[in-house]
Amino acid sequence: MSRLIIGGFVLTSLLSVGLGCSTTSPDEMPWMRDLIARLSSDPVGFAPAEIVEYEYQGRLVYFVPVYRCCDFFSDLYDREGTVVCHPDGGIVGHGDGRCPDFFARRSHARLVWRDSRRPSPPPAASREQPQ
Repeated sequence: MSRLIIGGFVLTSLLSVGLGCSTTSPDEMPWMRDLIARLSSDPVGFAPAEIVEYEYQGRLVYFVPVYRCCDFFSDLYDREGTVVCHPDGGIVGHGDGRCPDFFARRSHARLVWRDSRRPSPPPAASREQPQ
């Protein structure tokens, strides 16, 4: 009986790891802690920076949408912190072309982190119309 219970536990554990079915905390991945620290120290962009976990091509990936203005790429990281591709952004807005199906095939979104800072409005002088 105990062999059956232990065998079931081992099988469940292996399936969970093999299918990438685990919840990830930034504290579990040093590269993600470093990424959050960098994003937190960057100037606030036009949208709050965030990291969203998805399942894509049978594995967990971490998407950082474009949060700064104009011609920057978004980033897609694997569990080890390696950039898989840039799904969108850049000069023409289509990313680097290495994962053109990301937006159509991603699933199981989970917000991992979002910058709580909000963009400040532009200075009054820049909002005035020239006379």
